[in-house]
Amino acid sequence: MQPRSDGAGRRVRDASPGREQLYSGDEFTFMRTAAVLFTSLLVASVAGAASKADLNAKSLDGQKVHLKDLRGKLVVLNFWATWCGPCREELPMLVKTAKASTNTDLVFIAVSVDDSKTQDKVPDSARQFGISFPVWVGANADDVYKLSKGEAVPATIFIDRDGTIEARVSGEIRENQLKERIDWLTGDRKGKKPQEFISSVN
Repeated sequence: MQPRSDGAGRRVRDASPGREQLYSGDEFTFMRTAAVLFTSLLVASVAGAASKADLNAKSLDGQKVHLKDLRGKLVVLNFWATWCGPCREELPMLVKTAKASTNTDLVFIAVSVDDSKTQDKVPDSARQFGISFPVWVGANADDVYKLSKGEAVPATIFIDRDGTIEARVSGEIRENQLKERIDWLTGDRKGKKPQEFISSVN
C-alpha cells in the first residue's frame, strides 16, 4: 500500500500485514530521518568491513595462510620478488628493523609475487637475506594493487589490529619513512599521522 495524505497526517503501512497506522507529519519526518540514518550507518558498516585488508597465500611449507588471521596484531606487509632490484636493496633494512623490534604485537610479513617460473627461488632468497619473519608465496599483481594501490614492487603496507590499512608506500621505502610509520602504528598516535600514501615509483 502506498503512503498517502488525508489532511490529518500521513498514512504509512505498518509492518504487520493488512494494517495501517496514522502518524503525524512530525512523527513521519522523524521516522524517515531515523530510517535514512540507519541505512547510512549500515552501508558504512558494510563498506568498512569490505575495506579491511585481506590476502590469501601460502607459506613456504605449502600451508594456506590468510592475512585476516592476524587480526589483533599490527602488521607490516611487504610485497617483493626475487627478480626485483629495489627489493634487494630494501629487504636488508626490513630484516634489520624486524630484528630490532621488541614489540610482540608487531608482525612483519614478506609476500612474494614470484610466479611459477621463479617461485622456487624464493626459499633461497629468503635465507640469503636472513629473513626471520614469515615469508608467503602465491600473491599476484592484483593483490599488490588491492593492498598498496600501486602496481609495482616493492610495496609496503601498514595494517592496524582491526585490519584497517593505515599507510602504504609504493616502491622502495626509505628508512625514515619505515621508522615513522612503525612508530606511529605502535605508539599512542597523538602526533600527526604519517602521509597515508607515498609512491617512489618513477
